[in-house]
Amino acid sequence: MRTRLVFWGTNPSEEKVLLGLELDEDNSNVDTYIFAETAINEDFAQQMHNSWRVGKDLLFPESHEKKTVPLSITSSMLPEGYKVDRDDILKRAQTEWNFVILSAKMHKAYQSELEEFKARLENLDKFDNALWEELKGFWSKVQEQVQERNLFREHANSLRQHTNELFAELKKMRRQLDEEFHEMSEKHRQNFKEILDKIEKKVDDGMSLQPLFNELKDVQKKFRDTKFTRDHRSRVWKQLDGLFKRVKKEKFGKDAVGKGNPLERVKRRYDGLIKAIERMEKSIGRDQKDLDFQKHRIENTDGSLEAQLREAKTKMIEERVRSKREKLDDMIKTRTQLEKKMQTLEAREEERKKREAVKQAKEEIKEKIAEDIRKAEKEWSKDDSLQKASELIKDGEEKVESVRETVQDGLEDIIDTIKAVAFVVESKVDDAVEQWKASEEE
Repeated sequence: MRTRLVFWGTNPSEEKVLLGLELDEDNSNVDTYIFAETAINEDFAQQMHNSWRVGKDLLFPESHEKKTVPLSITSSMLPEGYKVDRDDILKRAQTEWNFVILSAKMHKAYQSELEEFKARLENLDKFDNALWEELKGFWSKVQEQVQERNLFREHANSLRQHTNELFAELKKMRRQLDEEFHEMSEKHRQNFKEILDKIEKKVDDGMSLQPLFNELKDVQKKFRDTKFTRDHRSRVWKQLDGLFKRVKKEKFGKDAVGKGNPLERVKRRYDGLIKAIERMEKSIGRDQKDLDFQKHRIENTDGSLEAQLREAKTKMIEERVRSKREKLDDMIKTRTQLEKKMQTLEAREEERKKREAVKQAKEEIKEKIAEDIRKAEKEWSKDDSLQKASELIKDGEEKVESVRETVQDGLEDIIDTIKAVAFVVESKVDDAVEQWKASEEE
């Protein structure tokens, strides 16, 4: 968690200033460095945002001011009369920094307990099971705070390191127990390796991936609840994680959807959004349960430090829930927009399909007419009257008029036939199209 912030804001005279806020954990204060806009350039402002804010020290101009304000859960962290552009970020940092201070105090209290354990261990001549159990109880208490995230990672790691050192000294006195633990861990590792090797063989044989994926999840649950040495845990996890990645790749890698279709793109986005909304709602639900739990613990806590810590954590969780609810509201608005867009695109798609159907029907009519013309031409070539007309042409010019009338009569019969066929076919196609439209509307 960052302990430095940079804002543009204004001083009591409404003059624009650059403010650098830094948490002083040891004294529970907030130091504010104030730079007048006229006294700095753009490069310095960028360095404050990009370097100083993440922990790197800078050489400040001599004209800057420094003001210190005690950190509290209710009062502003800013010097009196000063304002910043992003008050929401400032308020969130205030809840987090209060949590930082109280967490640091809890860390120091645990460090003091560890020093007492260390002094007792130095006076031991042989293994003391009572001290072993007390140290285990101490570590369980620390673990509870770690699981509830009341201790930061670096604090938890520091406590873990010193506790492990004490355990290591005790383990030297209890070598047999260490050997038994190692043997048990090796058995667990071999057991998991056999299970994972069988799953890998099933993947190689091309068996259904979904059951294998579920089987891997069951193995993962057992893995989390099983005690290993560090080396054994790392080796089992490497194989388990590798199988997870392989199954996921083979399961979802060929999931292809028409990328050029706007409706399909919107549907994919909508489906992803629905899943994101579900995850966000579950996340808010977990935070709410955590919040209820913290409030309950505040009412039943024994120490004032723990009560203050839980109050700070409650504020932090409330701020987190508020931020998540804002994001959820935006996601729900987007969902509504996508639903409207899908309705529009689906309507367009239906219209396109209808146009395609009508176009196809017209093409079939044209093809039918062309086919009838070809059939009529064949019949024409077999017509005796037309053959006689051809012979009359050879008899001379005086019979031309007779030939013309004969040919014209034959052609008119053919044309009438074609028109009649076309009319019947087109009528049937139009009826079919209308019936199809009516069924679609129902």
